[in-house]
Amino acid sequence: MTTVMEATAPPVVHGEQRRSWAAVFALARFEARELVLQLPVAVTLLVYVGYTGWKLLFPPDGMDAYPALQDVDRATQTTPTLLGIVLFIAVNRAALRSRRRGTDRHFDVLVMEPWRRTAGHALSLVPFGVVTALVVLAQFTWQALRPGAVGHGSVAELAVAPLYVLLCGAVGLLIARLIPSVFAAPLTVLGLFTFLMFVATGTSGAQWSRWLSPVVSENSNSTLPSDLVGRPAGWHALYLGGLVLVAALAAVLCAPRDAVDRLRGRRGWSRSSPRPYGALGLAGAIALAVTGAVGQSGGVSPELATARERASVSPEKEQSCVRHGVSQYCAFGEWSARTGTWAGVVDRVQALAGGTAASRPLLVRQRIDARYGLDGDAAIAPSTTPGQVTVGTRWGGNRVPEFAVAVASVLVGGDEKKGSQLCDGRVVTVMWLALGRDADPVADLKNVRLDDSLSGPAIALTPTSPLSMSAGQTDVVRELLSRPRAEVTSAVKSHWAQLTAPGVKTAEVARVLGTEVPKGADECGK
Repeated sequence: MTTVMEATAPPVVHGEQRRSWAAVFALARFEARELVLQLPVAVTLLVYVGYTGWKLLFPPDGMDAYPALQDVDRATQTTPTLLGIVLFIAVNRAALRSRRRGTDRHFDVLVMEPWRRTAGHALSLVPFGVVTALVVLAQFTWQALRPGAVGHGSVAELAVAPLYVLLCGAVGLLIARLIPSVFAAPLTVLGLFTFLMFVATGTSGAQWSRWLSPVVSENSNSTLPSDLVGRPAGWHALYLGGLVLVAALAAVLCAPRDAVDRLRGRRGWSRSSPRPYGALGLAGAIALAVTGAVGQSGGVSPELATARERASVSPEKEQSCVRHGVSQYCAFGEWSARTGTWAGVVDRVQALAGGTAASRPLLVRQRIDARYGLDGDAAIAPSTTPGQVTVGTRWGGNRVPEFAVAVASVLVGGDEKKGSQLCDGRVVTVMWLALGRDADPVADLKNVRLDDSLSGPAIALTPTSPLSMSAGQTDVVRELLSRPRAEVTSAVKSHWAQLTAPGVKTAEVARVLGTEVPKGADECGK
């Protein structure tokens, strides 16, 4: 008589799913700690945080004291590039740790399925994304709290850096599941870089191909009003978020089968798979990435092109004007609070002038060329309107003496076009008016000249066309700036008509002001 024993299925434990995910989170914490303890990751993370803090506390340029927030948000995107690459390789190596050490078979006796272990590796990236987001937030907040800050930032632009870091780690994990070799990660980095360069070059920088890259930089140093920037930041953030989910879910779905499934020869969904919900999630992530990619490839809309044209050709239609003293200051809305700072420079220059120039009303107008967006820097033509001075959207550092030179050239020449064409002794008068009341006028003379020199011929920069200085004019100006200010100011005011007469020679200006008479004729560039 044969007795047949029929095994019954074990009872379902309702808390098993919760305990399984608790184990996944515990594994994620462990793997995140292991990543931080790796020397390349720790050093790169410290360099990233330290370098960002150093730039904030010790800005290299005076313009950082007057930030435009629509530029600050983009400036946060390139700094964590190295962190992303290092994390890419580190996560790849972490996912292949058991294979390198020959301990893969020991995992077969564990309750946790391989896909859950892969999910733990994916979740270990979250702390690095959070740290990057905190650094980005601190960088943006620090700049936004500066007294001279203007403009508006974009949350989508700020999200690029943490999404980039998460994407690098997720792709590193996916490569480990698709190609379980330690050599795959470095080769993949080179391959992706080559691919992106090839796409960008082969498509001549087309809109759709540029934005396939995780971080999209601009070729221009210009600052535009935030509503004229025209970057599809929201679509790009959606695109990056979709890519992060695609890489992470694909890595989970590509997790190897465990011993039970290999022995039973199971096909399709098994104990080692996160069930069909993972495939549905992957399809949704792909849809997000494709939607973002399509949305960011739209290019410049007709409405934006019209707004840029109007702001470039007819800025008076978009600006509000206020009066400080006898002069009027017109600016785009985001720069209205800065008109008082401009007025301080104008007052300082006019305080050194003589005759009617000391009280002449000026029109200071902010001008930009936004027709090409951020694709390149376009020069602004000097104005032919009498008494009008151009001021740009950037301020601080060298932009201050450059604006002062523009103000002085209009006071002496009548308008910007005539002022930029000065080539006689009036150049000395212009430079004295622009720099005479600065805290360090000799240093500003060096900074405002294109070649940063204090001798020889050079051109002095302005917001529009530059002003040419001969070697003799440079020598006279340098000597004037080193003498007592009150003495030179008195001489300039007393001989104002002579110093600003058309055709006055530099030698004559030098004799009137009591400096050494230079040799050579008044020819620009000599």
